Amino acid sequence: MNVPRTSLPMPKSKSNDASENQVEEAVDTVSFKDLGLAAPLNKALDEVGYETPSPIQALTIPHLLQGLDVLGHAPTGTGKTAAFALPLLSRLDLKAKGVQILVLAPTRELAIQVSEAFQRYASRMKDFHILPIYGGQDYSGQIRQLRRGVHAVVGTPGRVMDHMRRGTLVLSDIKAMVLDEADEMLRMGFHEDVEWILEQMPKEKQMALFSATMPKQVLKIARKFQDDPKEITIESKTKTASTIRQRFWSVSQSHKLDALTRILEVEPFEGIIVFVRTKTATTELAEKLSARGYAAAAINGDLVQKQREKTIQGLKQGKLDILVATDVAARGLDVDRISHVINYDIPHDTESYIHRIGRTGRAGRTGEAILFVAPREKRMLSAIERATGQKIEPMKLPSTEMVNNKRISDFKQSISDVLAAGDLEFMQGVIDQYVLEHDIPAIEVAAALAKMAVADRPLLVKDIPTVVERGPSRNSRSADGAGNRGDSARRKPQKPRRRDGSVPEGMERFRISVGSNHDVKPGNIVGAIANEAGLDAEHIGHVNIMEDYSLVDLPAGMPKDVFTDLKKTWVCGQRLGITKAKAEPQQADDSDAAPARRKRPSAERSKSRASSDRKPRANAGKSGERKRKPSKPR
Repeated sequence: MNVPRTSLPMPKSKSNDASENQVEEAVDTVSFKDLGLAAPLNKALDEVGYETPSPIQALTIPHLLQGLDVLGHAPTGTGKTAAFALPLLSRLDLKAKGVQILVLAPTRELAIQVSEAFQRYASRMKDFHILPIYGGQDYSGQIRQLRRGVHAVVGTPGRVMDHMRRGTLVLSDIKAMVLDEADEMLRMGFHEDVEWILEQMPKEKQMALFSATMPKQVLKIARKFQDDPKEITIESKTKTASTIRQRFWSVSQSHKLDALTRILEVEPFEGIIVFVRTKTATTELAEKLSARGYAAAAINGDLVQKQREKTIQGLKQGKLDILVATDVAARGLDVDRISHVINYDIPHDTESYIHRIGRTGRAGRTGEAILFVAPREKRMLSAIERATGQKIEPMKLPSTEMVNNKRISDFKQSISDVLAAGDLEFMQGVIDQYVLEHDIPAIEVAAALAKMAVADRPLLVKDIPTVVERGPSRNSRSADGAGNRGDSARRKPQKPRRRDGSVPEGMERFRISVGSNHDVKPGNIVGAIANEAGLDAEHIGHVNIMEDYSLVDLPAGMPKDVFTDLKKTWVCGQRLGITKAKAEPQQADDSDAAPARRKRPSAERSKSRASSDRKPRANAGKSGERKRKPSKPR
């Protein structure tokens, strides 16, 4: 096979450093706007915080925009999903009704992630519809969505093949086909299924194949089904400095700030760079850290050069201790006193991670790299470990006792520093005079002054909230990706709803724009919120599904950025559109329903319960009336 080759080597030896820098500089000068993507996609990329393409994206997108076939050889975690999703969305005809894009993925987990990525990138494309199809999910819901019409389908080979044989998935209008993680797909035994699917598809189509390795089976499929593909090879850097200790902490989005504060309390540091994904997040986090008494500042692409230089100089001189930055803003940053790099938001690809932690442990100095990982991001953690060739050790967050001991130690040290500085004669005279006038021991006066000194920040903390560190096991992955969010959410029963319809203490009720008319189930809602907000499923309260909307109880005081992300989240082809619900209408609805259990908001609620719960429906009203408080006579 004559395969034109576009290779982007990432050298592993010092002799190639010059060529590596040239390649990286060439890629770094390219922005997404330079690639010719459709305007709605560029707007969406700005919203999700993508600033510059990764190497695989910069090299792949132009070929796919031209309608050419691509054979991509790149490790997991290098940004492949955006590399094929963005150009294929740019070429999409939203007015056409048939399926135009088909993506095959080896696992349910990956199929869901790819589908969500498409939704995120197409958030500015009106009326775009995509459907993930995979085993373990009810056929009827998938068939209804397919009949309504979708532009793209992401699925596992087995379920895609089943729908094709049933005639519910018609690919006569297909324009583009993607095999994602092809080597993994074939290794899992899907070789015959993949070939059968490709043989049923029209010959006139664009095809992209991505694989971390290139075994003979993958090359055989490329030779048989691709038309003179452009080959793109990304060799991931596999080494990070041995002087950098890497650790990770499993934490939900809503607990990240608490986790960061606890680390700063006990971790000895000089200078820190905290990486986040978006420009807005840099400012918000820097302000929150400053409010907690830390010398922190934000640096992002909106900062004028003069202000950027002033901020970096402040870090170098010790006037600032913490810099909150985006990937692009921190490129080229070289400050010796940076002892820690904290990945507050996990990077989009492994190369970004390597660039980030390279800001510390320089010139033979030791450094610390800490990575915050939400439950839904464990896949990227595994990809980073593979790319760096190192196991990242889990870290233990400090206990309340450790934090208090450190605070006491720091306070004592501050006393020693003031004493060492001298020039205390005048204040000693004032204290002596006070002691004589009020006949109070000097130790009590010292204690009062100490309390005054820490008035705004109590010296001891009574208790520190436990940071949620649960989540699917990093290795809990079945042959068809059993770790998908819907299944994991259904493992724990929903909390019973209060009979008076009131919101439990510590919770708030929210309205979301998806209901039974959209074939949604409680597990879909819980899974989506758990993944996007980083909440454990057990912290999500009652879900009440109506026809066109649903109500869900969530922990009070959700951070603004989490709330914003939830608004953009998609479930069953619909945006959540989450807003705070008014309590009064809901209570009125409950009181109007007498007996209360007779009015069921949707059929789907009964489907979500076990069959044993559905059988005694005839007596449900009576038993409900006996247990409930007396209500108005009917």
